Amino acid sequence: MITYILKSSLLLLILFVVYKLWLENEKMFRFNRGYLLGSLLFSLIIPLQLFAFDTKIAKALNAIQLPEMVLNNSQNSNIITNSQIITNSLLALYLIITTLLIIRFAMNLYSFHKKIKYSESLIINNQKAVLIQEPVLPHSFLNTIFINENDLKNDLIDPQLITHETAHIEQKHSFDIIFIELIQILLWFNPIILLYKKAIKLNHEFLADEAVITQLDSVSYYQNLLLKMASNQSQIALASSINFQITKKRLLMMTKQESRLRILLKTAAVGFVLAILFFAFSNTTIAQANNRKAENEPPKFLSNSIQDTTQPEYPGGMNEFYKFIGKNFKVPEEVTKNKIKGKVYVQFFIEKDGSLSDFTITQDLGYGLGDEAIRVIKLSPKWKPGTINNEPAKVMYNLPITVQSAPE
Repeated sequence: MITYILKSSLLLLILFVVYKLWLENEKMFRFNRGYLLGSLLFSLIIPLQLFAFDTKIAKALNAIQLPEMVLNNSQNSNIITNSQIITNSLLALYLIITTLLIIRFAMNLYSFHKKIKYSESLIINNQKAVLIQEPVLPHSFLNTIFINENDLKNDLIDPQLITHETAHIEQKHSFDIIFIELIQILLWFNPIILLYKKAIKLNHEFLADEAVITQLDSVSYYQNLLLKMASNQSQIALASSINFQITKKRLLMMTKQESRLRILLKTAAVGFVLAILFFAFSNTTIAQANNRKAENEPPKFLSNSIQDTTQPEYPGGMNEFYKFIGKNFKVPEEVTKNKIKGKVYVQFFIEKDGSLSDFTITQDLGYGLGDEAIRVIKLSPKWKPGTINNEPAKVMYNLPITVQSAPE
C-alpha cells in the first residue's frame, strides 16, 4: 500500500507540474479539463499494475522482510509488533478522518437538497433557479442556479451572471467537482489533491467566462463586472461560482489569442509524456534475492523493488500468523532463568504449492531458541502461494523474533 501511495503521488506531482508549465496558460480549456481529470485517473490506476511489461525474462526469488515480533519470557502468547501498533493507529486515524469527511460531504449535498425542496423556484433563461435568503452571489450545482431572493427582486442580478452559471450547468461542471471531492475524501492526506481541485475549479471558470464572452460585444464590460464581484469572498462548498479566483490571469485569458500550432505541439508533447510514464510505471522489475547466509547479522533483502507480484498469504492474514507463533512458542526455562534477551532471525521459504521449506537460523541467541523457532514455524499450515506475473513463485521470508526478559 505504501508503495502504491508513493507511486501514485509521484505521478500526480509530475502530471501537475506538466499542467502548470505547459498547459495552464494556454487557451485550450476543454483539453485542460480532460487532462486534469484524466491525470487523476491515470495516477490512481497505473500504479495498480493492471498493465505490466516484463523488463527481464528470468524470474528470481522474492525476498520479504517481515516486521519484528516480540516475545515476553513470561507470557508467550502475548505478542507485540511495533509495526502493527503503528499500522493500526494510522488506520484508525485514517478511518476517523475519512468518516468525518464523508459526513461533511453528505451534509453539503443535503443542504442543496433542502434549498431546492423548501425554497421558491422559477425558470430564468430556460434554467431552474432557486431563490434563497443567503446574501451570496448566484451559484450553481448540477442543474440548478441558486440566487439571492432580494437581489433578484431589486433587479441587482446582471444577466451575464446567469449566463455564466448556465455555462457551468450545460458543461456539467458539478460532476467534476463531485469526482474530485470523492478522491479528496479517500486521499485527504495527499496535499497534491488540493492543487488539482483548485486547478479544476479555475479551469471551470475559464470555460464559463469563454461562454459569456462569445455572447458579448464588450469584453471589458464583463471584466469590470468580475472586478465588482471580487470583493465577495463567500464560497459555497460543491457549488460553481463566478467569483472563484478572480485574478489577473483570469482576466488576461479572456483576451488571449490562441495559437493552433502551439496547441498542437503541446498536445503532442503531453501525449509523449503520458506514454513514457505509462511504460515507466508499468514495467515489471524482478528483484534478485540475496541468498547468502549471514553469520552474525540478519540478511538484507530487496522486497520493495518487486512489481507485479502478489505475496503469499497466511490463512487469516499476517496477524493470525503472529498469533500462531506466539501461542505455540515455548521459551526454554534456561532463557527465563538467565534473563536472556535479544533477537533470533529465522529464514524460511513459501513454496509454489504454499508449503514451508528450507528453515534456517541466520542469527541465534542459543539456549535452544533457534530450534524452537523452527519447530513452531514447521507447524504452520499451508499458505496461499505468492505469484509473479500470475504464476506461482517460491518466496523467501526473514522473520526477526525479539525475546525480552520477564519484568521483575
